[in-house]
Amino acid sequence: MRDLCVSASRWPRRWRGAGDEPFGALVVVDGAVRLTARNVVLTESDPTRHAELTLVSDARLRFGAATLARATIYSSTEPCMMCCGAVYWSRVPRVVFGCSAAALGAITGGSLVAPLRQLLAHGQRGVEVIGSGLEHEATDVHSRFWPRA
Repeated sequence: MRDLCVSASRWPRRWRGAGDEPFGALVVVDGAVRLTARNVVLTESDPTRHAELTLVSDARLRFGAATLARATIYSSTEPCMMCCGAVYWSRVPRVVFGCSAAALGAITGGSLVAPLRQLLAHGQRGVEVIGSGLEHEATDVHSRFWPRA
């Protein structure tokens, strides 16, 4: 998780010029990072190109269901409702995140804030949710990225 936060801390200067926002995710299988993704909503003009959704889609195509059943998704920020659905339907058993949805909402003025645990509680199978971990580091990235109102 610390590596994801440290990597995200470079986003404002590295990708801000391209127009992307500081969200990233990676999938770990059997202790090894197998795939990474970042938010490209703005540069691809597609509101579904969140890091987690892109990651799950690419991982499912590349690795298949059996591999994802052993995976953990690490996300810089608590996945939104859309990404929650992707995680659930892909059958990934565990999600670890840094910045909570509530903390991100407080920073950005978010209008659709829903805790991942509450969303996943409605599913028929369990998904382990770990977070927020290293929230100070994770929220610092967002606090520096979005200008204060």
